[in-house]
Amino acid sequence: MTTPAPAPVPAQSAPAEKWNVLSIVAFVLSLVGGGVIAIVLGFIGLNQVKKTGERGRGLALAAVIIGFVGLVITIIWVIAAVALVAANPGLTTTY
Repeated sequence: MTTPAPAPVPAQSAPAEKWNVLSIVAFVLSLVGGGVIAIVLGFIGLNQVKKTGERGRGLALAAVIIGFVGLVITIIWVIAAVALVAANPGLTTTY
């Protein structure tokens, strides 16, 4: 007598790791010019990722870096614009 072969067991997939939503939002905002908001959300996302172990640390870190770079570039543009207007007062006069 032969014994029947056991039924195949369906493959168990590993549960998908959860992404941190604030990290994603911060990254998107940093790309579209969110500036300070992206920096704040990026730091909050980094803190949440550390506590919960969720994915998204890289996105939050990139959001903080891109946000700071954008902020520095904006400050440089403002300083340059103010210096240009101060050096050429005739640019702002209207006739």
